[in-house]
Amino acid sequence: MKEWTSTLLAVSLAGRDKGSLYVVLDSDETWVWLTDGKRRRLENPKRKKWKHVQVIRHLPEELLAQMRSFTLDAHVRKILAEYRKDPQTAGE
Repeated sequence: MKEWTSTLLAVSLAGRDKGSLYVVLDSDETWVWLTDGKRRRLENPKRKKWKHVQVIRHLPEELLAQMRSFTLDAHVRKILAEYRKDPQTAGE
């Protein structure tokens, strides 16, 4: 089982998944690979172009601590749920 690390979240700006929140797994100059732990699992991340996502860089330290190491889709779902319920991130 691969151990992932991430420090970014992203919101989809285009496509059927518009408005969906994801954890960024990997990226290159053109593409970004995303997971939400439910529809798009760690084994089969969604590939989108950078121009179709809005990256969320400013995250609470508690959330970043959880994102430093995750191995299961359940961990990804927990990270996304924590971000959604955090009142400090509601304005972003």
